[in-house]
Amino acid sequence: MAEEKIFLDEKGVKVTNARFVTFAKTHALAGITSVSSYVIPPKRKGPIVVAILGVILFFVKWYLGIVFIALGVAWWISQKRIYQVVLSSASGSEDALSDPDSEFINRVVNALNEAIIHRG
Repeated sequence: MAEEKIFLDEKGVKVTNARFVTFAKTHALAGITSVSSYVIPPKRKGPIVVAILGVILFFVKWYLGIVFIALGVAWWISQKRIYQVVLSSASGSEDALSDPDSEFINRVVNALNEAIIHRG
């Protein structure tokens, strides 16, 4: 039996010419037809509501309004985009891996594409 070639082994994620191992699941590369990445933007409704409440409170108690506005801004800034690896197979699509690090997700997608090409 041929030895597995490792294309990526990083942050608990492993891509070989035979399998894709994530934290929760092992995927056989033989069943994967394509790989793509997807970006999930953060939900901004909460920070906007808190900041608007802060503007309203500013006219009642200015110091409380400033605190709420600051909380809304801090919440907005702290939110990050989530990047996903999406695997397609004959049975449909599956979100296989999520991470806020876009470079890591790009490395995983590239490694998966290399492994699929290597597999033939």
